Order: sequence, then structure tokens, then C-alpha cells
Amino acid sequence: MSAPSSKPTVTEREARQVAEAAREQDWRKPSFAKELFLGRFRLDLIHPHPLPAAEDSRRGEEFLAKLRVFCETRIDAARIEREARIPDEVISGLKEIGALGMKIDTKYGGLGLTQVYYNKALALAGSACPAVGVLLSAHQSIGVPQPLKLFGTDEQKAEFLPRCARTAISAFLLTEPDVGSDPARLATSAVPDGDSYVLDGVKLWTTNGVIADLLVVMARVPKSEGHKGGITAFVVETDSPGITVENRNAFMGLRGIENGVTRFHQVRVPAANRIGPEGAGLKIALTTLNTGRLSLPASCVAAGKWCLKIAREWSAAREQWGRPIAEHEAVGAKISFIAATTFALEAVLDLSSQMADEDRNDIRIEGALAKLFSSEMGWLMADELVQIRGGRGFETAESLAARGERAVPAEQVLRDLRINRIFEGSTEIMHLLIAREAVDAHLKVAGDLIDPDKSLQDKAKAGANAGVFYAKWLPKLVAGSGQLPGTYGEFRHDVDLSRHLRYVERGARKLARSTFYAMSRWQGRMETKQGFLGRIVDIGAELFAMSAVCVRAELLRTQGDHGREAYQLADAFCEQSRIRVEELFGRLWTNTDALDHKVVKGVMGGAYTWLEEGIVDPSGEGPWIADASDGPSKVENVHRTIN
Repeated sequence: MSAPSSKPTVTEREARQVAEAAREQDWRKPSFAKELFLGRFRLDLIHPHPLPAAEDSRRGEEFLAKLRVFCETRIDAARIEREARIPDEVISGLKEIGALGMKIDTKYGGLGLTQVYYNKALALAGSACPAVGVLLSAHQSIGVPQPLKLFGTDEQKAEFLPRCARTAISAFLLTEPDVGSDPARLATSAVPDGDSYVLDGVKLWTTNGVIADLLVVMARVPKSEGHKGGITAFVVETDSPGITVENRNAFMGLRGIENGVTRFHQVRVPAANRIGPEGAGLKIALTTLNTGRLSLPASCVAAGKWCLKIAREWSAAREQWGRPIAEHEAVGAKISFIAATTFALEAVLDLSSQMADEDRNDIRIEGALAKLFSSEMGWLMADELVQIRGGRGFETAESLAARGERAVPAEQVLRDLRINRIFEGSTEIMHLLIAREAVDAHLKVAGDLIDPDKSLQDKAKAGANAGVFYAKWLPKLVAGSGQLPGTYGEFRHDVDLSRHLRYVERGARKLARSTFYAMSRWQGRMETKQGFLGRIVDIGAELFAMSAVCVRAELLRTQGDHGREAYQLADAFCEQSRIRVEELFGRLWTNTDALDHKVVKGVMGGAYTWLEEGIVDPSGEGPWIADASDGPSKVENVHRTIN
């Protein structure tokens, strides 16, 4: 049976409808971040800071100790960078200590770690070698274990999870050569044939795909009699006939990752391997990513801690004009930024992770904010470290060692971190995703007013509902506890953090007012104002981070664990964050968005091609996007198995 070979063609509206259908439509649990965007500062949802159970902590710390020994004795990061490959014996060793099963329940042979300790383990492994952290994360955060944990049948869990816990490496296959963040155009097909499906298509950037034993594949099932159709998730055995890994991709960073191009040609997959019903694939993918995205903040926290360590040691050893460079204000400001931001990223990660473990809050926005904020700030911290190191920051660790200096891979960390702004939702896509969730309450009551396809009767009904909602909501945005000097007094000690929480409360109300004004002004065109929406989300991310650092500082104070220092770091971060927030608020209405749009039209229309003259383009020949037509592979299979 041959599969359809034509790629789906969809309109912009159809693409949005597909994405909208895949969203979780309801809010069954409270959400701190959702309330924040609505102008309601629900500190009670995150304070007192939730804590893991004693037994979870014991098991987690026990594994971290074992993993630390492994990282210190078995992982040679310089070799992995040099050879662009994680040695088989390292991967086999990770299997032996149970690292593949950190998130898998103990009844299936896994370690059953909480999200908090899973992320601590990823940070530890990633600090030893970022490529190792990515290997473990791709396998467990988005690979076979997580979708099965959330949506798999008991039979599927019993069959696949024990393998994933100890021996089988997994990968997640969604992206295609011509399909990135627009899954409505997904072309890989899964045609029903008896008690099986036949897969045809090509998947790109399949992290772990080169060495994977099991795959989660998203494919489009055509609608037919007895088949609802739609994008559907499958567990696929990599050794199935018709699967070819056609290329192992190479990147500017994370040189050790096994990322490839995978082709499916008439690959038969048992219907029993389908995860969830037909058409549920995108919902499964998005739900998986709600907590899966927290793996990227873990790598950013690890990088921040390392950047702080190197900045401190180097800035004490290096002297300029008779003083250590740390004593010069220009360098000291960078060190302060790295220290305060590292504290903030860990606060955001631990709070979001513990909230995920408790499962009493909906963290879809918190997880997305954590990913967005951490990837952006992590990159800035690494860039500042390179600047502090000067020429040595630009020099490779291998070159430094060759001339007798400490092999500090600052430039490598910068390269390795860069992908986090793209992985699992680029910054631009995260802005849109979070913005959609942030305005969900507005769209539910007033969405029909700005929908061009709705009738006048529907619009009238929506107008009445909106009037009731906004009559109650808008007055609450005028004044609040953030204007009362004594509010949040339990955060006032040697350092006064209560003032920052009052700022967050006022900022949340101002953010909600700004969103409402924008919706009133632009109505149906709101979704095209991506610059505005991005700034709204960035403000929310800063307010969330400020809340997290204050709550974490108070937790450490009550535990007697560096409380005074934590308060100092929280204070520094909040002061830095407030400056960024004020700038973002100003740029909501004073910006170059309209002018930028005119320039872009000119660029794309060829008006400025003269500006490109006087250079030589070193790019090679070839199409911008490789042909991914269905059919048998014409190249050698580069898949390899780790025994």
C-alpha cells in the first residue's frame, strides 16, 4: 500500500485551528502564572515554597551522589568535544547506574525520581558534558517514557518502560525538513492497513535518533471509514524494516549529540503501538512538553553555576591597573549579573519542578516561562563570561591547554547554550504560545467579538458576556495590596524583599491593564502584534522570576541555609529585573514595530539589494530545504546500536 506523497497545504487560519485544537482547553487546577497575567498576584499558590517528601529527597540525593562519581570519573568532556561523540562505554555506564530510568516508575525498573531531582541530575550531568545532559533529557523528557507515562496503556507501559529504564534509548520525532513550529503541514503519513499502520516520511533533527532503539513518531493518519484520522503518535522500533538514518547532523555546539535525519519507507507499525486515539498526537506532544521543557532550564542553571565559578576564580587571579579585575566596576557588574541571575534561574526551576511534582497546580505557563526566561538569560550569562575572560574567552580550551594555561571551555559553553533559544520551541514561538495562554480568559468571554466568522447574534451574545466579566474584573486592576506599605511583611529582614513583591503585585495589574487596552485597540489584529505580545510575555517572565527568588530566599532563611546571602542575591536580581521590566513597559507603546514592518517589506521586495553589494557569499550550492519526498532511502544507514 502506498502512502499519499503530496504535502498538506493549509491556510494560516487552518494552521491556527490545528494548533488551537491541540491545546488543553480547560483550566482544572489553579495557575500562579495565569493569575499573574490576569492582574491577580496569588502569592498563596507558591508560598510557603513547596518541598519534596523526605523519602523522595533521600532517594534523589542517593542517586545524585552516584551520578556525581560517574561524572567525575567516567566522563571526559574534552574527548567528547574533540571527537564529537559520546563514547559507547559512557552511554553503557549511564545505563548501568540507571540514568536512563530516572523518571520511570520503580515498578517498571526505573528510579522513580521526582521532577525536582530529575532536573538536579540533568544539571549535574550537563555540567560534566552538556551533550550527556541532552542525551538523557531527549530520552526521558520527550522520548518514549514521558508520553507513555501520561497517555500509554498498561500494556504499552509494561512492554516498553522496562526497556527504556535500562537498555533502550528513545527519541522524539516531530520536526520535518519543511515543518517546524507549524504542525498543520506535517507530511509524514500513517496509513491504516489491517491491524497495522504503514509509515512514510522524513523526520529532521531527531536528537538521539542515530542511536535510538525506540522512537515516538508523529504522523498524519488519513481520514477514512472507521478512522478519525489526524496527527497521531506511535511507538516505533528502530530496527523495523524501512527505517534509515540518512545523516548524522553536526552543529556549532553540543557536538556529541546523536542527532540525525530519519526516513520511513513503508514501515509497518502495529496498531497496538499507537499512543492514545487517532488525532491526539499534537495534544500528546504539547502535554509532554509542559514538563519536558523544564530540562532546558536545568542545563541553563548548570551553566550559570559554572559561569559564576569561573568568573569568580578568574577575576580574582587576573589583575589590571594594579587591582584584580573584579574590583573594576565594569567587570563587577557582570559578575553581579551572573550571580543574581543564576540564583533566579535555580529559583524558577526548583519552584516549577516542585509544583509539577505536587500536581495541584497547572504549570503549563510556568514551564514555558521557565524555558523562555532561562534560555535567554543563560545565553547572556555565558556571553558575559566570555567578555570577562577576554581573549581567553574566545580561545578554545584545547588551545589554552596547549600553551600551558587552564583549559577553560568558555567559548564552548556559549556555543552549547545557543540552541536552548531554539530547542523545544524557539523564543519567538514561546512568546506566541505563552501569550495565547495568557489571554485565554479574555478569548473565552470576548473571543467571538473579534472572530470574523461569527454571526451578529454570536457577537451580541459575546458582548453581553464580556460586559459582565469586565465589569467585575477591571475595577480590581485599579488598586491592590501592592500599594500598602506593610504588605508581605514576612519578607522584610536584614534586606527588605517585601517591596519587590509589592512591585510584582502592581506590575501584574499594570500588565493586565495593558493587555486589555491592546485587545480593545487592535481586536482581531491582536495576534499580528507579535512584538507587543513578546514584550507582554517577557514582563510576565520577569515578574514570575522575581516572585520565585523572593519565595526561595525566604525558604532558605527559614531553613538556616545561607538565608542572609540568599536575601542579598534576591534583592540584587529584583533590582536588575525591575529595570528590565520598566524598559519593557515603556516599549509596549514606544517602539519601532511599524517602522520595522516597512523596512522588512522593502528588504523582501528587493528595495535594498544594493546594500548587499561588495561581499562574497561563501555559502554552498543546493536548495534551502532538502527534498523529503516519500520513497526508499538512497544512502547508507548510519544508525548504530549501543550495546
